[in-house]
Amino acid sequence: MRFWLLTNTTYGTRLPGDARGSVTSVRDLRADEAPSGVRREHDLPGEPCEEAIPGLYRSALERMTGPTILLDLTHAEVLLAQFQETAAYRQWVLHAVAIMVNHFHVVVQVPDDPDPRKILADFKAYGTRALNRRYGTPPSETWWTTNGSKRKLRDDEALAAATRYVLFKQPDPLVVWSPESDVPGEPGAGEPGA
Repeated sequence: MRFWLLTNTTYGTRLPGDARGSVTSVRDLRADEAPSGVRREHDLPGEPCEEAIPGLYRSALERMTGPTILLDLTHAEVLLAQFQETAAYRQWVLHAVAIMVNHFHVVVQVPDDPDPRKILADFKAYGTRALNRRYGTPPSETWWTTNGSKRKLRDDEALAAATRYVLFKQPDPLVVWSPESDVPGEPGAGEPGA
């Protein structure tokens, strides 16, 4: 059995080269690096975020096929219900979910050791299907950015920290959910916007 903290942003909200920092599959040289003539991948856990890369950001912005996707409370409620259904069907256990305007976090327990890309892809695919049914397909034909973060939670301490982070450390959540009404030592959870 494995535990994961999964995160994904909505389409267009965190583009490669963004001034706020980004994790990208291609990067320019940092100031302290010697030129090599080769653009290198930068997408490993623990690496610092890239600083602003204006040319990369402009290029990503020009390639967008629709407007930026921002979620509202009704979107979040649809997603939460679908995440719960997906987890139940797959026999996964949700420990925490937070859905914000521009991203979501899921703490999930899965049997065995499946590829985390598949786990995140399932949440995104079934979430997309539910959103498309209710709101139609967006002009970009996607609600989500490609990939997403898949952080393995290696022990009980990491699981507890990730759960607290998702439930209590999100700025302006639309929906926050956990199977318990409370987590010891923290204010109540399990309510929209809690």
